[in-house]
Amino acid sequence: MREQTTADLVAMAGAGDQDAWQELVRRHLGLVWSVARSFRLSENDAADVCQHTWLALVRHLDQLREPARLAAWLVTTAQRESLRALAAGVRETPVEQWTTPWDEESRPEDSVLTGERAAALWRLFTGLPERCQRILRFVAYSPELSYTEVADALGIPVGSLGPTRARCLAALRQRALTAGVLEEAVR
Repeated sequence: MREQTTADLVAMAGAGDQDAWQELVRRHLGLVWSVARSFRLSENDAADVCQHTWLALVRHLDQLREPARLAAWLVTTAQRESLRALAAGVRETPVEQWTTPWDEESRPEDSVLTGERAAALWRLFTGLPERCQRILRFVAYSPELSYTEVADALGIPVGSLGPTRARCLAALRQRALTAGVLEEAVR
């Protein structure tokens, strides 16, 4: 199945081929997830967005005008579902039974420092231009997608994706170095 094109897989899945459907999901799940998380939805809301996006694909699989552009269709659908989730308001999260947030070998202060560093990196990331944020999310959440699929989903020329990604990573690295969040030796 891995050698099949997206258009071939869409046709096969439309004809009832479960293996083709599973391969479509395998190829694009990270993409859909990254779109939902880019709206800063909770993990539960992002999972709901993913589920609704896949259900929409099931309903409209036979109506896709350009099956080869499935990644772009999924991005658009996940964006719309994410906006619906945001409009629905804040979801209540049940309180889980309390557990120690650190293992026995680590110390609580290690968890605090790690959390502070992650929060600082996230602030630096959200300070990047929106285009850089979108590209870097694809890199992080959908490494299995080809440059063509990512470029198509983002609506940018495939030839500019690599250089733009490199500039975005360099900008994030420079921000982290300047803020003291990243040490010079880490490259």
